[in-house]
Amino acid sequence: QVCLVNRMRLPLGGPDLLVVVVVAFALIGGSQRGAVLGFFAGLSADVLPPTHHYAGELAFAYTVIGYVAGMLDAGEESSVLTIISVVAGASIGVVVLYAGLGDLLGNARITAGATLHALAGTVVYDVVLAPFVVPLVSAAARRLEPVGSR
Repeated sequence: QVCLVNRMRLPLGGPDLLVVVVVAFALIGGSQRGAVLGFFAGLSADVLPPTHHYAGELAFAYTVIGYVAGMLDAGEESSVLTIISVVAGASIGVVVLYAGLGDLLGNARITAGATLHALAGTVVYDVVLAPFVVPLVSAAARRLEPVGSR
């Protein structure tokens, strides 16, 4: 995300692959695993340069999204429409939570225009990537699970 996607100059911004990966793991592993992965993914994004916000803002947003997505427990029987809907909701949630928390903490870069621009780009790109990324990440997560926990 930080090394490749954030450096790409795409119209409307760019995708947030961390949201798609957190949702994929949460759908397979449940809310607890989704929240834990969301926290560490968000914390990693918080501390890797370039950062223009307080550490912990993205960690909070990804933790909430991972927990909520994990509550759905879609598992293997997920349809593409379900996956797209969950990723779209998670993308909206991360942008809104991040913007809301940033505004509460006094981040001058958070404006209504910037939030709407980020919302449009993130949701569109994440929804397009979801049918491809979520099954790949879910398959990898299943292969990495210990045999006794299946």
